[in-house]
Amino acid sequence: MLEQLDSLVQKLASSASKGKDESPQIQRETGGESSAKFETPGGINQIPDDMKQKCYIWGTRLKEDAKGDTDEYEEICTLIGQGEYILLRTHLASLQAKSDIESQSMALLDHPRGEFISPKTNREFRVEAYPSFIHFIDRKKLSSHPYIFAPVCHSGHWWLWLINTRTRKCQILDPLHKKAPSDERKDINKFTGYVFSRLITYAGGKPLEKGEKEKEIKAPYVKISGQKTSYDCAIYVIKWLELIEPENIKKGKYEWDNWTQEEVDHYRVEYASRILFSEMNTQRDRAIRESSAIRLSKPSSVLLSPFCQINSEDIETG
Repeated sequence: MLEQLDSLVQKLASSASKGKDESPQIQRETGGESSAKFETPGGINQIPDDMKQKCYIWGTRLKEDAKGDTDEYEEICTLIGQGEYILLRTHLASLQAKSDIESQSMALLDHPRGEFISPKTNREFRVEAYPSFIHFIDRKKLSSHPYIFAPVCHSGHWWLWLINTRTRKCQILDPLHKKAPSDERKDINKFTGYVFSRLITYAGGKPLEKGEKEKEIKAPYVKISGQKTSYDCAIYVIKWLELIEPENIKKGKYEWDNWTQEEVDHYRVEYASRILFSEMNTQRDRAIRESSAIRLSKPSSVLLSPFCQINSEDIETG
C-alpha cells in the first residue's frame, strides 16, 4: 500500500508541475503563535495532529528493496525561495529523532578545519567559486538589514550566528555549547566569520573587518538555555530563527523560557508537515490525508486517550 501511495504521489506531483496556477506563500509563524494553521493553495486549513503525524511518517520512512538499496535519494518535495530547491527523502528522513539533519556548508567542505587556504584548491575562499549558490543570495537583505541570522552546520552539529551589521559585531547562539568546545571549532568560527564578511561585501555592504583583521573576527557565545538531548540542535536553530529578538540579548545572555522535550518533539513533526504542505506540494496533502497505509502507532486504549500525547519516538515507521 505504501508503494501504491508513493506512485500516486508521484503522479499527482507530476500533474501539479504542469499547471500554471499561482498559489499564495505559507504564512510565516511568529513567536507565541500556534503552529497549527498552515496557509496552503487551497486556503487556510486547520491540520489535525494525526495528519501531521501521517506527514511525518510518510516523509521520514525509508524503504529497502530486495537488493538492500534504499530510496533516500528519491525527490519528494520542492521548495521555492529565490530559486527552486529539491528536497530528497533523506533530507526529511533526517528529521527523525536521534538523526542528523542533512546539511553541510560547501565552504567548510572545501576548508574542513577552517583553513583559509583550501587543501583542495590551494586558494582562499571566494564567493564566485560557488556559482550554483549565488542565485540564493539576497543582496538587498545582506547589505541593508540591521541583523543577519546565519545557521551553520558542521560535523553533525548546528549553531547560529547573529551579525549586527550596524555595529559590525557578531555573536554565536549554540544549543549545546556555551563556548567553543575545541581549538578546531575556534578556527572554524574564525573562518565562518570571514565567509560571512565576504558574502556581505559581495552583496555590496561593508566588510565586518578590514584587511587581515577580517580573518580574526571574534564572535562570543551567548549564554542561552538549549537542547536537552544530543540530537535536537537543528530543531532549536530553526525555531530560534523564528523567535529570537536580538535586542533582548543583554550582557551576553538571552533570558527565555526553554521548551520542554515534548514541545521539541512536537516541532519535529510540525516542520515535516510544513515542508510537505509548502508551495508546489499541495497534491501530497490529499494523497497523505486519504491514505490508510500511513498510520500511527498500533491503536490502544492508552493511545486513544485524550490525555496521551504521541511524540516523534513513539511513531511506528516499519
